[in-house]
Parts: sequence; structure tokens; C-alpha cells
Amino acid sequence: MKVDRRFKIGAHMPVSKGFYKVPYETKEIGGNSFQIFNHSPRTWKCSWPNDKEITKFKNSMRDCQINFDNAFVHSGYLVNLASPKDDVWEKSIRLLIEEIKTCELLGLKYLNIHPGSHLGEGEEYGLKRIITALNRVFKVVENSDVIILLENVSPKGGNIGYKFEHLGYIMSEFKGKVAITYDTCHGFDAGYDITTHLGMKKLIEEIEQTVRIENIKMIHLNDSKYPLASAKDRHENIGKGYIGINGFRNFLSFEEFQNIPLILETPGSNLEHAEDIRILQTEILNKI
Repeated sequence: MKVDRRFKIGAHMPVSKGFYKVPYETKEIGGNSFQIFNHSPRTWKCSWPNDKEITKFKNSMRDCQINFDNAFVHSGYLVNLASPKDDVWEKSIRLLIEEIKTCELLGLKYLNIHPGSHLGEGEEYGLKRIITALNRVFKVVENSDVIILLENVSPKGGNIGYKFEHLGYIMSEFKGKVAITYDTCHGFDAGYDITTHLGMKKLIEEIEQTVRIENIKMIHLNDSKYPLASAKDRHENIGKGYIGINGFRNFLSFEEFQNIPLILETPGSNLEHAEDIRILQTEILNKI
């Protein structure tokens, strides 16, 4: 599939065949941007790539003409910087430091995290816990160029970050490098209706009042299996959910979001991602 250079489009890609394979497979599915895990996301261990792996990855990035600014890393599933459990909280801080160092080795500057869950202790507690954790992390890696991306999340399970007020507060109190990822499914789950013109105006207004549009560095472009404000966090393939083709056309018709990398976290493998990208290009982007 030919890569559409007008937009930055990609998907969350597997790394099981090696980091260097990711740019080539991204190109094969029609992408020019991607997201990866830089270690097994279900473990507390982060294995650093060796010099040979790093060189091969950087060479493949150049071969495929993928800009390092359009490549993202997603933190592991176990990280919870809001956890009231001290052992989990401490392990989350240590793992995040290791993930940042791995990003540096690969030359990738954006590390996406879910802010965390307070597990019933309350939002104020969770927010303070996150800020303390992030400040501890960046005391260790204060010279790093890696930017933490705070992702908006679904309003379930004590999650912090389902509204921009949370994210804006973290940004104002955290002393390190931080920006934002906007997930369309999570936002839809939280009541942000991107399928209407009025809903988009309200979304943009809230973003500008809290985190500002220029701080959004990545969009997780996911359809939703459930209706608006359902708080279910179930991603669907593009056009097959409640946001739908027309909803994404409406969302991406706003120029504020057109130059931000669009990363799919939709169900399926590379084949399904290739089909989602085809639909995104032909049915949505080409018709705005």
C-alpha cells in the first residue's frame, strides 16, 4: 500500500521479530508512523537492546524514511503511578525510568503512559501520587530528552485522566517534560462527542483551557464498541463502532488535529491494521 505523506498514520506494531522490523512492517501496512512497546508489557523487567539491535533499528528507520518524531513508545501495562500499594508504586517508578532509558537508546523521544488508578483512594490522592512519582522519575533522568505523554483514559476503575482537568493539573505540577495523547475511544467513553460539530467545538475549547492543542503529540485513533459515555474502554476497528466513518470525518475535518500522528490501537494484526489504514485514507481523509 502506498504511504500517504499528507498525514502521519500508523498503528501499534509488534516487536517480536526485532525492533528493526517495525519500520518495514509499518511501510507494508501503509503507515509512516508507529507505536511500540519497548519490552514485554506484562512484566516488570525492561531488557535493553544491544548495540547491534540499536544500529539495525536506526538504519531501518532511515531506509523506510520514517521520522523519529513520528515514532512512539507505550509504557507497560503494569505501571500505575497512582497506586496506593507502595510496592506497585515503587516498581512503577523503577520501570518507568528503565523505559525512558530504553527510549533514549533507540532514539525515540515520546513515551506514552496511562496516568494511573487510585484504586478507591480518591482523585486528589491519585493526582498527588502521580505527580510525586513523576518528579521522582525525572530526578533520576533529568537530562533525558524523552517526553512523557499523558493519555486520556476511560472513566472506570478509579482512573485518573478521564477529563482534561486532571491532565492539566498534572502538567502544571510536574517539573519534567510532558505532553498529551488523545485517545478517541477513551474520550468517547468519557462523554466527549467527536461525531458532531458542537461536540468538537466543546472538546477543542476544553483542551485549550487545560492542556492546549499544541501539547497533543499523538492521537490514538480508535473506534468504540459502545455508545457515548459508556465507560467500557473497548476499542473497535475504524468505521465499525459508534464513532463511525462520519464521526471520524467530522473529527479530522478540524485542522487542529490534522498534523498530529494518528496511531491505531484497533483489534487485529497487521492485516487488519492495513485495512483500517486503507479505510482511513480512502473513506475519511480523502473526503474531508
